[in-house]
Amino acid sequence: MEYEDFINAVATRVKVSTDRAATLTSATLETLADRISAGQAEDLAYQLPDGLDDHLRKPPPLRRQEHAQPFGLDEFVRRVADHPAVDRALAGAGVRAVLTTLREAVSRDEFEDAMAQLPKEFRQVIEPVGAGGRQRRG
Repeated sequence: MEYEDFINAVATRVKVSTDRAATLTSATLETLADRISAGQAEDLAYQLPDGLDDHLRKPPPLRRQEHAQPFGLDEFVRRVADHPAVDRALAGAGVRAVLTTLREAVSRDEFEDAMAQLPKEFRQVIEPVGAGGRQRRG
């Protein structure tokens, strides 16, 4: 999946401009990078196009600890909403759209490995595979 395809998919799901979708995407991926292990974030980043991958990577001295920070979905959405330029009212829908699009953009195994590090409540916000999206085989 190319950068533009990812952003367009998020924009379509949230019904916002591509600029807003790009902002929601970066905020969600950066928050995800804090929530999962650094190794898993790197694995996901490796499968994303330029322009998206860097949101999952943080250079020293900002590099995350190897272990994930433990917080649930509500805190995840709050952290996304706290990013500059994110419309707080769109944060929840943005998280849903970005995680759903991420599932389509990376291999099934990598997505499942990332989801295994998150509480089950995260799965409830991701659109089902048959809901207008496609599942990439991997």
